[in-house]
Amino acid sequence: MDWGLLDRYAKSLIKEAGHKIRVSFFSEIEIDSKASANDLVTNIDRQVEQFFIRKIKNDYPDHKILGEEGFGDVVRTLDGVVWLLDPIDGTMNFIHQKRNFAISLGIYVDGIGVLGYIYDVVNDELYHAIKDGGAYLNDERLPYLSSIPLSEAIIGLNASWVAPNQYMDHKKTIELVQSCRGTRSYGSAAIELAYVSTGRLNSYISMRLSPWDIAGGMVIASEVGAVATNLKGEKQQLLGQDTFIVAVPSLHKDILDNYISLKE
Repeated sequence: MDWGLLDRYAKSLIKEAGHKIRVSFFSEIEIDSKASANDLVTNIDRQVEQFFIRKIKNDYPDHKILGEEGFGDVVRTLDGVVWLLDPIDGTMNFIHQKRNFAISLGIYVDGIGVLGYIYDVVNDELYHAIKDGGAYLNDERLPYLSSIPLSEAIIGLNASWVAPNQYMDHKKTIELVQSCRGTRSYGSAAIELAYVSTGRLNSYISMRLSPWDIAGGMVIASEVGAVATNLKGEKQQLLGQDTFIVAVPSLHKDILDNYISLKE
């Protein structure tokens, strides 16, 4: 496989899809809910995913596609070449704010992330990486991340996890919030992964993410020295939902060892 050729191909699809999304700002958006009233999907999410699938299946018919909206393949293993796609990560932000959302795409080969992309459509910022080839923001190479103590760190964290919840000991999360320099929540896992990769955030934590939310961002983050695992410190589950943390190595260990307590 010519990864450089596939990289250029994926970027061309992403940019074309981004244009379609920006054009949609001037039309009426149809909004539905999925698993819950706050789990939103629009006709644009569906149209963009279908656009990717039509193109990929025409040009790379042996590749599999795992997409959030379900128009791709039924993927039970990561054998072969698998595209993991979220056409709009941060749909609620897309609907309400017209910002803080992204196209998220990872291309994996036999379970290994080879190409990763996060496209901040509104700001025309394309974060991208090829395994062992470095990570970039548009044409600028991203520097390797430096170690940072928790007391100086900005953590991406949803406020839900400092309130009583069924997943984790919120009192430990409160300790984390009190120990770091500050917290932020952008409502898009892809955007938060991009921000960790650029040093705008120093860690991002979530209790419930799907493969397409993080597949592209993990390739990018690894190229700048960040570590991504679930909250047990294990390799990320990419065929179902899982917990998630990404951070520079020293911060990753500190948070998991001292501030995360999962409920069984």
